[in-house]
Amino acid sequence: MKIHLTRQSELAIITIDAPPLNLYALDVDAEFHDALDELGDARALLVNASGRVVSGGVDVSLFAAQEYREDAQALFDRMLLLPQRLATLPIPTVFAAHALCLTWAFELAVACDLIVAAESARFGLVEKVVGLTPTMGGTQRLAARAGVGRAKEFVMTGDLYDAATLERWNVVNRVFPDEGFALAAEQFALSLAVGPTQAHAATKQVLAHFEQGGVAEADAHVTTIASALFETEDLPRAVHSFITDGPGRATFIGR
Repeated sequence: MKIHLTRQSELAIITIDAPPLNLYALDVDAEFHDALDELGDARALLVNASGRVVSGGVDVSLFAAQEYREDAQALFDRMLLLPQRLATLPIPTVFAAHALCLTWAFELAVACDLIVAAESARFGLVEKVVGLTPTMGGTQRLAARAGVGRAKEFVMTGDLYDAATLERWNVVNRVFPDEGFALAAEQFALSLAVGPTQAHAATKQVLAHFEQGGVAEADAHVTTIASALFETEDLPRAVHSFITDGPGRATFIGR
């Protein structure tokens, strides 16, 4: 197995473990989809990797095997499904990058809601070395976070960028020290997993509308989305806790 699914309380953890470089391959893709199928009642997802790198990229033999444009497009269509599934999960998703994070792994990272990185982590979309442009949504999702100009720079130069730079670009959300990074990333994701799951899902819905049509589109849906939370168990319990016990004392069950 090259993809491992584990649980830490309400948090699901998917770990990429395909040594030595955690390259994208079709079996890795299939196992990742299988793991997503098994998330069950998890209230948040952490995606991370084992080994000295997050990923060295894609197994280039996949590209060498494509004889015709139609075959290449079929491959790319399959590859794109994975970040699309991550992006549409109704629970908070966190990508943890502890080291070098190239191509497909970076494209999974920007498909997640939040990215945390170790201080020494580096990131790149380096498809230009084989005359290709990224195919798993990384270009456009990077543009959504950092702007079109930054996305062009990132992809066209093929340079590697450190965590501090991408935090400044609003791509990476938090940078943690190298020492203790794995634990810090897990605790960060756990804090989301024990939160108001339904409210987090609502936030994702509102922002999806914003991405589609800006503030006006989000405004057209936000009251419907927010009012539906009054049919959950968490909101009335948290309101009662606030009134009786004060702020910050509520616990959430995700329903």
